[in-house]
Amino acid sequence: MPTGLWIVIGIVALVIGLGILAILAQFISVYIQALVSKAPVGIFELVGMRLRKVNISTIVQSRIRAVKSGMGLTTNQLETHYLAGGNVLRVVSALIAAQKAKIDLNFDTACAIDLAGRDILDAVNTSVNPKVIDCPNPAQGRSTIDAVAKDGIQLKARARVTVRTNLQRLVGGATEETIVARVGEGIVSAIGSAESHKQVLENPDRISKAVMGRGLDAGTAYEILSIDIADIDVGENIGAKLQEDQAEADKKVAQAKAEERRAMAIAEEQENTAKIEENRAVVVLAEAEVPKAMAEAFRSGNMGIMDYYRMKNIQADTDMRSSLGDDGRGGKG
Repeated sequence: MPTGLWIVIGIVALVIGLGILAILAQFISVYIQALVSKAPVGIFELVGMRLRKVNISTIVQSRIRAVKSGMGLTTNQLETHYLAGGNVLRVVSALIAAQKAKIDLNFDTACAIDLAGRDILDAVNTSVNPKVIDCPNPAQGRSTIDAVAKDGIQLKARARVTVRTNLQRLVGGATEETIVARVGEGIVSAIGSAESHKQVLENPDRISKAVMGRGLDAGTAYEILSIDIADIDVGENIGAKLQEDQAEADKKVAQAKAEERRAMAIAEEQENTAKIEENRAVVVLAEAEVPKAMAEAFRSGNMGIMDYYRMKNIQADTDMRSSLGDDGRGGKG
């Protein structure tokens, strides 16, 4: 074989060797770091991660932390969660925190919580260090929970609910908003069942006991440790206000009925006036027939001239008597 060909083959082999070394150089430091930390990761595993576009540093660092904490997590487990869109670093941190606090939390549950969109590390911290929730939440625009006792007096209360995370119910469990809503409903019910607002003011803890006894944390991601009434103030006299509004409404109804009766009376009066006028018209028509009847009587010979004069005299005498009677009554009046 010619010498020149050997030179070409040597050069090609050198280039390939340098290329392989350059590729392996990217993983040497990570490989040595994992090996020294007693959490070894194979070179080919690292190459496979790179081909699958997995963040090698994240996986290796997470495995080192897990092994140092006594958890035998494999790179395959960590890589699977990473490819599923999870936050590997926070999951491992949460597992370490749970282990130190002696909280029962396994890797699969932690991954499920993380993939469900919950902050697993914050959940573990809340499980260790309970947090306080304001009820009602001032961010929602209300500062107090308003309720009315049986005596009609309004009370305005604010509560502080201490909760800790229930990791077993975190996936699918209701959030803080549900806790706030249920506690608010319980406070309204407890105040509403009190015979007097003074009983509530004297013993605010009766509200806490009544609410705590209802198991409001069922189906939520939290366990309620305590409910404390932070403040309670006296509001308006709702009972008196409602009675006043009812009296005003009754007054308007009575006025409407009276107006209805007045309108009916006016209508009846108008009807009677119309009937009177109608009767007068009938009388006028009847009187109009008298001259015709008299003329007919003259023509038929049933009535003579003397009879006519006697009738006129009687009418004049009657008119005179009526006039004298009217004057007499007027004089007496």
